[in-house]
Amino acid sequence: MATDKERMLRGDLYRDNDPELVAERLACRALIARYNDSPPEADTERQEILDRLLGGCGTDTVIMPPFRCDYGYPTRIGSNTFLNYDAVILDCAPVTIGNDVSIGPRAQILTPLHPMDDHELRRARWESAAPITIGDNAWLGGGVIVCAGVTIGENAVIGAGSVVTRDIPARVFAAGNPCRVIRDL
Repeated sequence: MATDKERMLRGDLYRDNDPELVAERLACRALIARYNDSPPEADTERQEILDRLLGGCGTDTVIMPPFRCDYGYPTRIGSNTFLNYDAVILDCAPVTIGNDVSIGPRAQILTPLHPMDDHELRRARWESAAPITIGDNAWLGGGVIVCAGVTIGENAVIGAGSVVTRDIPARVFAAGNPCRVIRDL
């Protein structure tokens, strides 16, 4: 029988209160606390923490503290990418952020899903998760929310405050709630 962690990572229903997952989130929070509390000049220390925390982090990538994530290891971030203050990545499924991506302050990247129609499953704290991919050179404005299962194409620009509930193609400007394509770029 699969563990809750195995079910989580393959997108099946799992329980978030499984002891292994709780322990992993606590370990992640400890690293995040060190990252967020590091002095401004501690670039080397912060990079070492990101290397331990994330599944991959490219060169010249900057994540401004404070930063939050659930587990860290399902998240891979390319090179020369910038995440501004207060970024939140709920990474219960793989999160892939490409090279040269710019993400504005208070952006949220949210992979978890909760049963909508089965109220008892939701009450019992079952959930699932779906991966998120953000293509190379995309720009997400401040306060953007990217929902589970979404892919944002390369060179796409997402307007501030948008809620991205479905895939956005490459080379477009998209905005709104729900986010929709406004024009080609």
